[in-house]
Amino acid sequence: MELSAYAQGGWRLLGDPRRFPRRPYAALLRAAFRSLLLGHPHQGLDDPDLKDIDPTVLKHCHAAAAMCILEAGKQKADVSAISACLEDCKLDKERIEQFCTEYQKNKDALEILLGSIGRSPVHITDVSWRLEYQIKNNQLHKTYQPSYLVTLNVENSDSGSHPDVSFSCTMEQLQDQEGREESSIKIIQVYFSCLLK
Repeated sequence: MELSAYAQGGWRLLGDPRRFPRRPYAALLRAAFRSLLLGHPHQGLDDPDLKDIDPTVLKHCHAAAAMCILEAGKQKADVSAISACLEDCKLDKERIEQFCTEYQKNKDALEILLGSIGRSPVHITDVSWRLEYQIKNNQLHKTYQPSYLVTLNVENSDSGSHPDVSFSCTMEQLQDQEGREESSIKIIQVYFSCLLK
């Protein structure tokens, strides 16, 4: 089982008892599992045991814990594989055992969640967008920034559902995404032309 450099950095922070004493560590693990299983991204981060943790560090560590949980669930990792991965991130035995216990407790629900995602990717059936010009942000700071609100109408052939996917992005992000999509299309065309020869 391997984790990204970002996730490993988060786990190194979680392994530091000065940054995450025992109770905040346990609260963060519970919050990470709860947020994944209940579908609320930051569920449980308002726990009183986490109030003294820097919010930036807290979100980084929450994301790292969620990545590890999902990776372990995806690979159906056993305790030894999880332990080896977390040992590489410099966690002590007690914290590793605590994670493994929480993982075993939630393993069945996690497998059901991952199994419900489906086997085939969604298909984009329509795109709608509009330009938004943001003058101030939530903290009332002047931003004067244009952004695009994009809605993708998608269809999932596994479940037949038609959920909409909406997101906001800047002009640069939209151009970057367009470039990536064009590159992907070219790669697929070359691949299929090679298959047909």
